[in-house]
Amino acid sequence: MASVCVSSTENSTSGNSQNDTFLDSEFRYTLFPAFYGVVFVIGLAANTYALFVLHHMRDSRAMNEIRIYMTNLTVADLLFVCVLPFWISYYTHHGDWIYSDALCRISGSLFFINTYGSVLFLTIISANRYWAVTRPLVAASSDCRKRGVITSVIVWAIILASASYNLVDPGIQKDQHAGVLRCFEGYHNNDHESKLPVIVFHFIIIGLFFIVFFLVILCNVLIARALLSQPISQQRRLHVTKCRALRMLCAVVGVFVVCFVPHHVVQGPWTLAVLKTTDWCAETRQFLNDAHQVTLLLMGLNCILDPVVYCFSTRKFRKYIECHLKK
Repeated sequence: MASVCVSSTENSTSGNSQNDTFLDSEFRYTLFPAFYGVVFVIGLAANTYALFVLHHMRDSRAMNEIRIYMTNLTVADLLFVCVLPFWISYYTHHGDWIYSDALCRISGSLFFINTYGSVLFLTIISANRYWAVTRPLVAASSDCRKRGVITSVIVWAIILASASYNLVDPGIQKDQHAGVLRCFEGYHNNDHESKLPVIVFHFIIIGLFFIVFFLVILCNVLIARALLSQPISQQRRLHVTKCRALRMLCAVVGVFVVCFVPHHVVQGPWTLAVLKTTDWCAETRQFLNDAHQVTLLLMGLNCILDPVVYCFSTRKFRKYIECHLKK
């Protein structure tokens, strides 16, 4: 394999040419518009309906805190869904951004906001369920609504501060080879000095994600253990509660495993490959880029799967939908 690898230091002329070449995956120009079109239709309908249900559950005191988190998560999903038509247009035009640089920055930032907004709010929902199961009296006696509002404000502050990185830098980069304008895909044009901050930023995000993922797994495991340790006298009620908790665990962890984990596993090596800071073979770089495109699609699924989590997280949400559909 080493014999077919090309080092950027072996030949300066070929290296410079290679650095100007955009690492592309042709299949995305067919797959992305179709996939994002489906996500747009289902995601818009599902999250709009979820907002409707959450709005009509506002009088339920027991739902106050988790309803706030679900509402914020739904808003984050809808923000992403609203810019999907621009991404569909982008891929339909073979990776050529035909809109303004400001709209490119906003569209890219909302993708980031949706991804990590979903990650954080799903984590908080897991922590909330853990708190409710293990400390029910304390959780019920505290000001749930105030805690929910404060927590949500902190989460949005963190997300927006992180997304400011994407809003400040120019979003559009000229691809001289293809003669098109790329949106948030110009890493190959970065000079040596600007590559390090990009690498550091990506690896910090990856590290923080896996810390959060570990906390989600831990919360859900502790929820299951707490339910299993309840007295045998509560066995019948425990059975129903255990089933509901197991469904919630599977739903939350499932969203993470399907939508977010693959991307963050691939993101690190892909960043190194697209910045050409390694001497990997062309085939390896192409494989990583192809895999990265697939993980981007999987992340888009979260705005469809999040409403499913709502159904498994709380019985009141599910019951309201059942009653509303019967009408």
